[in-house]
This record gives sequence, structure tokens and C-alpha cells, in this order.
Amino acid sequence: MSILETAFNNRNKKQNKVEATKILKLPMEVHAQLENVAAAGYEGLAKEDSTYFLKCFGLFDKGEDFMLRVRVPIGQLSYEQAVCIGEVAKKYGDDYIDLTTRMQIELRYIKIEDIAKVLAKLQEVGLSTFQTGVDNPRNIVADPLEGLAFDNIIDVTPIVNELQSLVIENTEWISALPRKFNTGILGSLSNSCNIFGHDCCFALANKDGEFGFNIYLGARVGIQSKDANTFVSVEEVPAFFMALLETFKTFGYRDNRNKNRLHFLLKDVGLEAFLDEVKKRAGKEFTTAGQTLVQSQSIALGANKVLQRNGKYAHKIVIPSGIFSGTDLIDLAQSANSFGSGDLRLTYDQNIYVVNVPKSNLADFEATTIFKKYNEFNNIYFNDMIACAGTKTCSFGVIPNKPDAIEMANFLKSEVAIENGMVRMNWSACPKGCGVHGIADIGFEGCKAKDDEGNRVDGVHIFMGGKITRTALEARLLHKTLPITEAKYHVKYLLEVYAEFKERGETFETFENRYLSANYSYQALAFYTKINYILNEKLGLDVKLKLDKEVKTYKKENLEIFDFGLKLFKLLTNEKRYVAVEDAEPVLVQARKIKRDEVTSLNPKVPSKLSEVIYMMTDNDKKTRAAVFSELIMALKGL
Repeated sequence: MSILETAFNNRNKKQNKVEATKILKLPMEVHAQLENVAAAGYEGLAKEDSTYFLKCFGLFDKGEDFMLRVRVPIGQLSYEQAVCIGEVAKKYGDDYIDLTTRMQIELRYIKIEDIAKVLAKLQEVGLSTFQTGVDNPRNIVADPLEGLAFDNIIDVTPIVNELQSLVIENTEWISALPRKFNTGILGSLSNSCNIFGHDCCFALANKDGEFGFNIYLGARVGIQSKDANTFVSVEEVPAFFMALLETFKTFGYRDNRNKNRLHFLLKDVGLEAFLDEVKKRAGKEFTTAGQTLVQSQSIALGANKVLQRNGKYAHKIVIPSGIFSGTDLIDLAQSANSFGSGDLRLTYDQNIYVVNVPKSNLADFEATTIFKKYNEFNNIYFNDMIACAGTKTCSFGVIPNKPDAIEMANFLKSEVAIENGMVRMNWSACPKGCGVHGIADIGFEGCKAKDDEGNRVDGVHIFMGGKITRTALEARLLHKTLPITEAKYHVKYLLEVYAEFKERGETFETFENRYLSANYSYQALAFYTKINYILNEKLGLDVKLKLDKEVKTYKKENLEIFDFGLKLFKLLTNEKRYVAVEDAEPVLVQARKIKRDEVTSLNPKVPSKLSEVIYMMTDNDKKTRAAVFSELIMALKGL
């Protein structure tokens, strides 16, 4: 018995409820009844239809209406398709559109009686909703400027079209997998689609002078994929992909839905054993990996317009939190058609590119009402922001999320002006992590918190340091359970450090790696934002603890605490906590007896509790001096 068979048998002694539902009927039986369902209303739906089978076709029952996912392969929309989606949204979906991180579109508020009409309208312009939910191969993502950008080496559009023809609307593959399966394929140097964040990742590579793809496998929320040490040529992609799906379909786990992604199978059997089976099914001995060519960030970093290889331009339209409308999509498509080819490209970070705009038409396009409406969001706080659906439209959401992300971005824009930089802020409304907060520069996970009066309010856990590179690490928890009204100030103080110490054009990702995490412990950074919040927002003292450009505490908490304590004492009293005594060793010697309330006595505006905390940080006796920041943060509660 193979390793794969053993793992499969160990994990599939009991199947989950979804697998039991799948055997009740074929998905296409439900699809064939959609017109009847539209006529009969909810009475025409069996329970398993709304809980599972309709999701195979992008239809998600929200109780009084439906959310519908429209499949947009690698985010490419023609003028006709964009106008159609806009008209459908206006007529049947309350004029509301969500742009998603899989470079596709979600329509909401679709009534059950309109389902058949909506699907027919979309089909007329070549748009499918098949396999955009549950246990299916999901929409394939790629560079939004695929085939257009200077850094695009391999045109992957024909490859994606072939892969789709093999599995999409193919009855053999509808609901066939143990769990959802995400795929990314990148033929460009720019990492413009989080290429290492999918179950199967084809990343641009070169092997012995041939351009192709290195394979990375097994990503899930917050965890990037692993290097499979495998190179495939352009011609080999379909064979590898189908063999991979077959292997996952055959041996993937079908017990615990929370642990059924490809990631868990690979974790148990190892990449080598899994790939041996893929090679066997493909009938090919794929070569070892070449040199991965994908860069960490987009080469068109921060640019609102990008020169294409054909001499025309792609213009980025920033859509806050991906919240759009049918009316604006139609307006944008018409402007794109008037001043360019009419084509639109959806992006991984919930924005839109208008492509193929001649240089001679740029000024006219930028003068349009629709361009001006969204151009105000073209800044670092909105450019690379991602936010999944929150409580308004998602039953799993803990916080509103999209409005929270927009409010914070507006606050930061007014408080910390930063040019020539980039900060990726991702918001997930719950622990499921659909807003991919785990790979953000600064990530937010929705939760409930308590305010100063003990009231239950919307809150977030704050994460920092996520990476989108192939050596990525999951973002680390910086603050747990903060009210959102407080969280924005913590982010503000971090970004003020970025604004002060960043190098020219440096992204927050490289800055965090070069300076923040290199010089300070995460506990120190958490204390830094917390104490500044207390000093300024709670106590109104209008003073700030500063971080040093040159740091000599070596990320040791006890040294960081002492250093911060000395700074706070000087900051609040304008006197030194310790003074030098001539010809004495060591140099820093206590000059006077320090009392616990000395900060308060020297500065009456300082509460006694804060004075005591500073004493804990700078106590003469190292044995009784605070050694960990968590002790101090607990002591600060109630201030």
C-alpha cells in the first residue's frame, strides 16, 4: 500500500456531511431545474440544493435573495461583458457589485425568480458561473496586465483557456474534489496576483534557457505554498494540472472539512510521494525546478498608469474595498471603449485596469466623471487594500469590515502623508481569512472587543509582517482584541515610523524586514503603539515615545524595556532617570533615591499608574525590574 493510500484510509474512515450530501444527486440535475425553481420560488428548492448544489453554479442562498459569483478567467472582461454585468446588477441586483481577490465579480440581492434570466443574460456574452463555489477548481488568477506589460514573458491566456476547457462546465469535474482548489499561473516577473498563495502555483521560471514554470503547492489561508522542485514547460502545463487534480480527487481527505485542503494531504504524505503519483498519472517525468523569476512586488509599483508593450497605457482605477456598482461599471466600460479598446482587467487586490488607452487619449479619459470619482482613492492607503465581505453580506462576518477598511484608510490618509511608498493592508471579517490578512504588511482579523466602559464593540486582531514572496512567513500577531476605534491609532504610529525612516520609494514590506523586525521585538513594537495611544489619545499629553534609527537593544525585551523606560521618564519629566557620576564605574549610577511616584511628582499630568509602570521599567534592582512587555501592558489596563 502506498503512502497516499495509507493516508487516505487513515483519514477517511468517516465522511463529512457534505460528502453525504453529494451522493444524493448530480449537480447538473439541480442546474436543469433552475427555470422551474425560478417559477416555483423557494418551495422548488430542496434543502441540499440551497446548502450545497447551487453553490456549484455560483449561487449562494442568503435567505431572502442570492449572491452570484461570475467567473472571469484571469480577470479579463470585454466591453460587452462588462456592460452586461453592469446591466444585470442594475436591473436584478440592487446596482451592487463586489470585486473579489480571485479577480472575478460577485452580484448580490438576486431574487430567486430572476435567477434563470440572470444566468441567461450572462451566458449570452460568454460568461459562466460554473464551479465558483464549494468543492471545485476555482477561477484561475494571473497578472492583470497579462499579455500587455513589459515584464510579461509568457502569455498565459491560451494556457488558461485550455485548462478551463478541460474542467469548467465539464460534468466529470463539477463537485468532484474533496475541497476547493485555487490555481494561479504567472508568466510575468511581477508578483501581481499573490502567485504563491494558491493550492497550485505556476510561477515564471527559466530552466536551461527555456522559459516555463516552477511548481509551488499547498497554500491555504495565511500560509504560502511550498516549493515542489518541479519545472514544467508551457506545453506540459495541462498534463501536470490534470494529473494533479486527479491525484487530489483520488486521495484527498473527505472527513474534516477544515482539514481537507491539498495542504493537509501534502503535510501528511510529503511533496515527493505526492509528485511521484502526479508524474505517474501524467505519464511524464517532469524535470527539477529552474530559477524562479518572479519578483516580490509588482514592477508597476504604485503607478496609476502603466506603459504597455504596444505603446498604449493601462490606467488603474482604485475601488475601495472592492465595492462597486453596475452603474459605475457601465460608465467605466463606456469610457474605456471611447478612449481605448474597451477591455477591462480585474485585479487580485479588488481594483480595475482600463487597458489599451492611446497616449493621445489619456487626458480625455482622465477628464471623465468616472475617472475623477475614483481618482481620489489613488494613494498608498487604498491602492493595495483588500477587504472581504463583512456582516452585511456574509453570515460568517464578525465586523462590517469593508466600511471599517475604508474608514481607516481615510483616517490614515489625513494623519500620515506618505508618497513614493506602498503598504498592503488586508482585512478579514472573521478567522476564515478571506481577506488574506495573514500575508499583509498590516493585517486585520475581525473580532469582538470591549471598550473602556466594558461594552462589547467591533474589534480586530492586528497582524504585521506578512510576505507574498516564495519564502513568505505568515504575519505575526501584534495586538490581540482591540476596538477598531483604538486600532487605527496603533497603525498610525507604525506608519509614522515608516514615513520617517523609510528609504526612497521603499515598500513597507522591505522596510519592516530591514528596520522594524530587524531591530525591535514584536512585543516592543506592540508596547510602542500602545503607550503612544495612551499618552496622546487617552491622556492628551501630546508627547510621543520615539523609536531610534540606530538600535542597540538587540531585540532583548529586558533591554528594550529599560531603554523605553528611560525615554519615557525624560519625555514626561524633562529630567534624566539616571545621571552619570564622574570617575565612577559603571557609568550609569543612581544619583538619588527614586520613588514609585516620582514621574507623577515631577509632572502632575501623569497618572500614578503610569508613573508606577515607568518605575517598573527602570527599577534600580534588575531582579525586580519588569522583564517582559506583557507584564507592562497588563499594568497599563484602565489608563
